[in-house]
Amino acid sequence: MDNIIKYIGIDWGEKRIGLALADSEIKIATPFKTVKNIDEVKRTINNEQIDVIVAGKPISITDCKLQITNKKFNEFLQSLKNKINLPIELVDERLSSKAADALVGSKKAKASKDAIAAMLILQLYLDKIF
Repeated sequence: MDNIIKYIGIDWGEKRIGLALADSEIKIATPFKTVKNIDEVKRTINNEQIDVIVAGKPISITDCKLQITNKKFNEFLQSLKNKINLPIELVDERLSSKAADALVGSKKAKASKDAIAAMLILQLYLDKIF
């Protein structure tokens, strides 16, 4: 039997961080929860015995080039790399929040919107590798 790989999807935001989970057996991402800081992300990664981190990267199109635009995201990513010794895959997140809004149907459901955005980021990655 093959080893099952566990994934966590991260939709980073300055106020909230959406998390989603998936594994290599089912290959379907599901919204998990929303946390407020990197320590809660680390705790979740340890508790859920995660093998691979998939983070949405905020990018914009400038002069026909894709660039990571958010300095605070880069600080978050570096801190994550320093605290957790796991592979980190980055996925373009430009459409995830808008798609999550459409799935949630209400901007009042902020916490679930962030977790759904994380789910969409993670599912995009899973669809690419499986």
